[in-house]
Amino acid sequence: MGKESKSRGCLGWFLVIIILALVVGAVVYTIKKKMDHANDNKAAPVPGPPGAIDKKYADALKIAMQFFDVQKSGKLVDNKISWRGDSGLKDGSEAKLDLSKGMYDAGDHMKFGFPLAFTATVLSWGILEYGDQMEAVNQLEPAQESLKWITDYLINAHPSENVLYIQVGDPVADHKCWERPEDMKEKRPLTQVNTSVPGTEVAAETAAAMASASLVFKTADSTYSSTLLKHAKQLFTFADKYRGSYSENIPEVATYYNSTGYGDELLWAASWLYYATGDQSYLQYVTGENGKDFAEWGSPTWFSWDNKLAGTQVLLSRLSFFDSKGASGNTGLENYRKSAEDVMCGLLPKSPSATTSRTDGGLIWVSEWNALQHPVASSFLAALYSDYMLTSQTPKLTCGDDSFKPSDLRKFAKSQADYILGSNPLKMSFLVGYGDKYPQYVHHRGASIPADATTGCSDGFTWLDSTKPNPNVAIGALVGGPFLNETYIDSRNNSMQAEPTTYNSAVIVGLLSSLVTTSSAVKSFT
Repeated sequence: MGKESKSRGCLGWFLVIIILALVVGAVVYTIKKKMDHANDNKAAPVPGPPGAIDKKYADALKIAMQFFDVQKSGKLVDNKISWRGDSGLKDGSEAKLDLSKGMYDAGDHMKFGFPLAFTATVLSWGILEYGDQMEAVNQLEPAQESLKWITDYLINAHPSENVLYIQVGDPVADHKCWERPEDMKEKRPLTQVNTSVPGTEVAAETAAAMASASLVFKTADSTYSSTLLKHAKQLFTFADKYRGSYSENIPEVATYYNSTGYGDELLWAASWLYYATGDQSYLQYVTGENGKDFAEWGSPTWFSWDNKLAGTQVLLSRLSFFDSKGASGNTGLENYRKSAEDVMCGLLPKSPSATTSRTDGGLIWVSEWNALQHPVASSFLAALYSDYMLTSQTPKLTCGDDSFKPSDLRKFAKSQADYILGSNPLKMSFLVGYGDKYPQYVHHRGASIPADATTGCSDGFTWLDSTKPNPNVAIGALVGGPFLNETYIDSRNNSMQAEPTTYNSAVIVGLLSSLVTTSSAVKSFT
């Protein structure tokens, strides 16, 4: 009996200890949850001026910036690419215009105004947001010079209020030749939009390019900035008054850069004009009936040369982050901000609304052709939004029942950049010239033909079909990218994967600039 009583007593104390431990554990867990919740609502510190440089992204940025020099047309000034020379010097002559500048679109020698204007808009945006970070690694001046090379061309391509030249060269004829741009002898016909043949999306995108660039040059060259702004206003009025799709009115352009609609470009251009002018009519334009008609609020889209909605949403969200007085009570702006949040929630891999459009390695993957344009553009927007949140002391982004910090968006942006720079199953960089392993057979005429070779239009195809790597490095080219199964065929004939584009360079320059270091976002562009 004594032993049994003693054993029951020990068991009782043991149970008491367990219960006490559970109670203490529950109290500690509750306190921790409350502290975590409090931390969730506590904003991270605002970054100061540019801090320590991340060498990986700085090196990649310096390389990516050089592709603009590879793509330049015209009389080259301070040419930094040894295998490039003057080309396209007579472009525009049939209309008595100087359209020699600008940049070639991809691995060919076409000047397509629609994606080229997008290149200028995004490059301007990157400079406006991350100019201090570019400056920290001596890349601001090259970025500005490349931008001006494009805007000089765009100014000349707009000789009167309602006329815009949107293309130089005949793509069918151009693609029948494989030659260096310096050796071109084919006719370079011009294509224009006007009141009889309107092209709203290309005119509006060019207006966006001019307006954003006017902000870039406002301090350094006020006269040039004013010229850009004048053209931007005229082009926007032309685009809006004479509405019509350029790829419907000029069907041959649809083969290469078919537009799926012009409403996004109108909103995008008006947004940039608002930032450039402060004119409330442009803000009313995007938040009023045109917003209702074209903004597709609540339906996340992919930012690209064709669709500017996600970019517009992030751009306009700046106003609610940094101009709360002006944005307060503006339902339209609130809709843009909410739509931007929907885009971000779709990108974050742990979000309940995360997109499933990814490779097994985590790369955003939407299209076989030029696959890298979407992850790079998405990451650029994510980096911007993260910096807006940090600088405005916005602690979290709510996605369904979950919340995420600015650091989560930056982590996503880094993951995409790192994949592109070599952290992928192939252990290969898709940025030509970066790392030890990168594509050797880039689909690019100039890079594939020795600088001292003498070729005509058709005999240059020998170099297209050559089994030897390109004799010239298309430094900074971002190739199309991997297939969904994360394979890449390094073949010059594989234009789907191996061809770089100039507009991709603008977006990756913006992304890499955001990652070079950390600094607070610019609260105002002026």
